[in-house]
This record gives sequence, C-alpha cells and structure tokens, in this order.
Amino acid sequence: MKKILVTGALGQIGSELVMKLREVYGNDSVLATDIRKEDCEVVHSGPFEILDVQDAKRFSSLAREYHIDTIMHLAALLSAKAEANPQLAWTINMGGLVNALEVAREHNTQFFTPSSIGAFGPNTPKSRTPQDTIQRPTTMYGVNKVSGELLCDYYYQKFGVDTRGVRFPGLISYVTKPGGGTTDYAVEMYYGAKENKAYTSYIKSGTYMDMMYMPDAIHAIIQLMEADSSRLIHRNAFNVSAISAEPEDFAQAIRKHIPDFQLSYDVDPIRQAIAESWPNSINCQAAKEEWGFQPKFDLHSMSEDMLEKI
Repeated sequence: MKKILVTGALGQIGSELVMKLREVYGNDSVLATDIRKEDCEVVHSGPFEILDVQDAKRFSSLAREYHIDTIMHLAALLSAKAEANPQLAWTINMGGLVNALEVAREHNTQFFTPSSIGAFGPNTPKSRTPQDTIQRPTTMYGVNKVSGELLCDYYYQKFGVDTRGVRFPGLISYVTKPGGGTTDYAVEMYYGAKENKAYTSYIKSGTYMDMMYMPDAIHAIIQLMEADSSRLIHRNAFNVSAISAEPEDFAQAIRKHIPDFQLSYDVDPIRQAIAESWPNSINCQAAKEEWGFQPKFDLHSMSEDMLEKI
C-alpha cells in the first residue's frame, strides 16, 4: 500500500490532488501537510499535519512516523507573488525543495515536484517549444523552476532518488480560487462570467499561453508516478499542456454559454512582462511517448464543465 506525503496540500493543485489520491489509494494512505490548517475536506478526510517545508527536521520525522514511500512536493510561491518578493521565493521554493529531496534520499522515497512553463525565458523558441531547449528565464520564479529541474536530475543521477516531474502550464480549476499565478486570469474570467457576466483582464489581448484543466493535471501526476521507470528518458520536467489560448479565446468559449459576457482590459505590466517571456505553445511529444500523456479536455469542453460547476 502506498504512503504518500503531499506538501502545500491546501494550495491550488494540492487540495485537488490530495482528494484524488485518497480516492485512488485510500484516505489513510495520503498525509496532507501545509503551513496552515483550515476547516476543509482535505483536513477532515484523512491525516493532516502542519509542516513548514523549511523545517527539515520535522519534515523527516513526519516521513518516518507515517512510513512515507512517496513525496509530492507542491509547496511554493507562484510567479506573481515570487516576483513581488524574490528573496522569500528563493528561500521557500529552493530551500523547501532541497529539504524535500533530502527527506526523499534519507527515506528512499519516490519523489514528484512540478516545474512550470515559467522555466522558459524570452530566448526560448515561442511556438511548439521543444522538451529540450534553451532556458534562460528572467523571473525569480523561472530561476527557481530551472534550478529545481536541475536539482531533481542531480538527486536522481547522484543519489538514485526516483525523481519525476512535469512543466505545468496555467491550471484552471473550479474548486480552488487563484493563488497568485500569471495565468490565473483565465480562472478569474470564468468566475467573473458566472457572477457578473463581465471580467477585466490584467493580461493583454493576443497574449497566448498554455493552459490545462485541473482534472487533466491531476491525472497526469498520477499517471507519471505510476509509469514504468525504465521508459522515462527525461524523468523530470516533461512538457505537458492541453490548450494554447489568449484572453479573447476564453471569452469566445464563454459566450457560447453566456452570450452577453463582456471582456475588458486593464493590463498589469508586471504580469504582462512575465507572460511575454513564456512560450505561446509547447511540444508535449516526450510525455506522450514516454508515459502516455493525453489530456481529455480542450478549451470548449473545459469551458462547459467550468461554467456548469462554478
């Protein structure tokens, strides 16, 4: 029976991942951890512990106490928040990752942590960005993600830790509200459409970025972690995506269900600059070939599901 520890379990990805893992492997098999505790299903449906990922000693003791064999490390500051406080982002994103990898090494666990399209930079090819390409990001979040990719590769090659990861695009969810990411405008737009039939985007019209619906993202994590290790050539930082879209594309998809939806713009120069440093679309062929990645939702099926469930 698997014993999984998830950090950042109350975050955007974490809460939905924990609930799906508990559905698949059993409630008692998934230890959810976060720096805070809330009155929510993640806390009440299975084991939960307070964990600051900067506390290496407690991190290790929890892994020992719960007989953990898999660590899914999600605790991090996202792109916009990281850029607002780069020193804190380095401390949490990199310090926490080193601690998590050390716990994985000490306890011989399987290990997952997500990278991001933020790991790319303005010199990266913008269209159908290859799996292996130049990565010179210009944001602290991007620097963290590239460093994390290399660090996970190092722990696999040097210590034999079974590290695995994906480069997530923007993730769209009807369960958890946005958490400070550059692509969060898309999530906010669905809520704006449902609540007010209007939304003001902080990202400029014509700015394409990759996106994925959260159910596809959660499935991809589980699928990768269950994949045959011998098939994984890249192991870490697989490109994954389902949709390449700009704000007007989302607006048009929404108008199929809410015809009088109005989209306007008030561009945030900081988040716009981050967006423009990222690819327009990425190539996911390596993930498809090495572990069978295949998203189920496109823009229109996702939009229908989002507007139905919000």
